[in-house]
Amino acid sequence: MNFEKHILCIGAGYVGGPTMAMIAFKCPHYKVTVVDINPERIAEWNSDTLPIYEPGLDGIVKARRGENLFFSTEVEQGIRESEIIFVSVNTPTKTFGAGAGMAADLQYWDKTARQIREYATSDKIIVEKSTLPVKTAQAMKRILTCEDNGIRFDVLSNPEFLAEGTAIQDLENPDRVLIGSTLTPSGIKARDALVEIYANWVPEDRIITSNIWSSELSKLVANAFLAQRISSINSISALCEKADADIEEVAHAVGMDSRVGNRFLNASVGFGGSCFKKDILNLVYLCRYYDLKEVADYWEGVVRINDYQKERFLLKMLNVMFNTLADKRICLFGFAFKADTGDTRESPAIFVAERLIEERARVVISDPKALKNATRDLKGIAGDISYVEDPYEASEGCSAIAVMTEWGTYRTLDFERIYRAMVKPAFIFDGRNILDHRRLFEIGFNVFPIGKPGLTHF
Repeated sequence: MNFEKHILCIGAGYVGGPTMAMIAFKCPHYKVTVVDINPERIAEWNSDTLPIYEPGLDGIVKARRGENLFFSTEVEQGIRESEIIFVSVNTPTKTFGAGAGMAADLQYWDKTARQIREYATSDKIIVEKSTLPVKTAQAMKRILTCEDNGIRFDVLSNPEFLAEGTAIQDLENPDRVLIGSTLTPSGIKARDALVEIYANWVPEDRIITSNIWSSELSKLVANAFLAQRISSINSISALCEKADADIEEVAHAVGMDSRVGNRFLNASVGFGGSCFKKDILNLVYLCRYYDLKEVADYWEGVVRINDYQKERFLLKMLNVMFNTLADKRICLFGFAFKADTGDTRESPAIFVAERLIEERARVVISDPKALKNATRDLKGIAGDISYVEDPYEASEGCSAIAVMTEWGTYRTLDFERIYRAMVKPAFIFDGRNILDHRRLFEIGFNVFPIGKPGLTHF
């Protein structure tokens, strides 16, 4: 089949895989190839069990795979054949050297840029899909053009605004698609080529164009604003518990203000995921680089509140369970950082599990989709940890349950059955405020939500 366009994505992770699957699904006249240096990941993309869980993803991958959607380890071939290359490699927070703990680690991005330069034999449009620091496009352009080989490279910024658990919905019906370019004739021509791809299914008024620096910065700022709302409501949840107020009533009253809105005002044990903490710290590092100390301190406070909330949750467990957790079985309901995903990156459950082990508790982890990742995350942690998918089996013989993920299935469990099988007194710590707390109390549980007075039989 003769395809109108050949599109390549380097990086088959949570962003690259679903994004390219949607492009292939909406544009059967384009050939879309996803490459990765990890052969196991590519094998999973080509199997019946995809490497990530995302509602709706299986269907679109299996509809187009082998038709116009391909997963491969042939990076060199993909670079040579494609006109448009999306770069969607991992950009974690640095753990070493200058900027450790805040700056983005760009080693994978750097290697990818050099690979493109080495293997390209024709003009390319390079699309930044990874979340990157401002001015990274300029660095990529310099790497690509440091040798005059007659090939033109145009670099665009096209940040993703996907929420895990709803990524397919977000791709199919996005709030906006942002494309940043240089404002040169070749930059605008490259931008228009990318606009043409998205215009196959995204309304014109939702495709926003900007200069490339605004696009790069917008991704960091969007995540910072969302995380700020979560930290803001979580900070008030601590006050509610002291003042006998109800955080859900406060959030409802505040959210009814049309200037505020009700999104991201659900108090919880803390935010997780690969983006929020990483992007805020990247923003903090950027502000410090430009000597904007007060701005950096302000945004760093969002992360500090999140860390405080996780520690506060653990200390609440310790305090109400008679100041010792040693040898007590504690069951975590959920390990993914949010429902409808198996992703556990920066999940509050990791912190809570590790702290429980420090207190010498016996930890049982249950989750419908994330046990494989949980096992990986806690590998090497010395302590009594078990992994049980069935929540009834997992909670049997436990002194406490901590709800860490807002999976819908936890709302409909038979808690009378669970209570009978637990050690008494039995505790529930609802880190997501998704359960019927009064009903649990009537069953016999001592119930401790986030941002509300506890319900205790003592």
